[in-house]
Amino acid sequence: MLAGKLALVTGAGSGIGRAAALTLAREGAKVIVTDQSKPKLDETLKQLTITGSKKLKGDTHTGIILDVSNAESVEETFKNIVKQHSKAPNVVINSAGITRDSFLLAMTQEMFKTVVDVNLTGTYNVVKCACTELTERKQDGSIVNIASIVGQTGNLAQVNYSASKAGVEALTKSVAKEMGKFGIRCNAVVPGFIDSPMTELMPEKVKKLFVTRIPIGRMGTPEEVAEVIVFLASDRSSYINGASILVTGGL
Repeated sequence: MLAGKLALVTGAGSGIGRAAALTLAREGAKVIVTDQSKPKLDETLKQLTITGSKKLKGDTHTGIILDVSNAESVEETFKNIVKQHSKAPNVVINSAGITRDSFLLAMTQEMFKTVVDVNLTGTYNVVKCACTELTERKQDGSIVNIASIVGQTGNLAQVNYSASKAGVEALTKSVAKEMGKFGIRCNAVVPGFIDSPMTELMPEKVKKLFVTRIPIGRMGTPEEVAEVIVFLASDRSSYINGASILVTGGL
């Protein structure tokens, strides 16, 4: 489904990002994974080698340590990718994200800014560089940004995270309107309550409360989100642009 695609996945060291990278490789894409954690990135690369080796006939996946909130580093990363591969990534998955949860009255400016810098500004940095490189080379492309259901509903102790993810959805729709004429699609995946490192630290009683609100009756998996990401990345979704696809179990 993705043979011949060069894919970049941010936040690929764990959770949805790792699952997306593995699923992209399974479908034949050559994958460049980024994360701030080298040990996590190395583990993803190890799994990628096993997943994608047969598909790529000897080509290898690569990993890059990257802080998406640093615009200069993102720009340098894209230029190096283009130099190495003689083309820009035509699939870009923005999965890098963090939480710094706290109730509003206890939340510091630093906690708010740090989350927005990574989740929203980081997405903007990657999207801008991707679109710049793609348009300069007259390449089509598909960008998939990872939002969150709490960006639509809000959530206790997540003023910063909710605001950042609402911004990701708005950014996605605006980019889609601007870049569609260049053959670049931009969509958002909106996960609900997913069993991932972000939810591991939540108290069990809170998890159980959330599960009771999910019609399917369970948490989702990163792999279930990844299947939707890969669909949006592929040409099978060629007329989907500016959409927000909920993967929430009905939450």
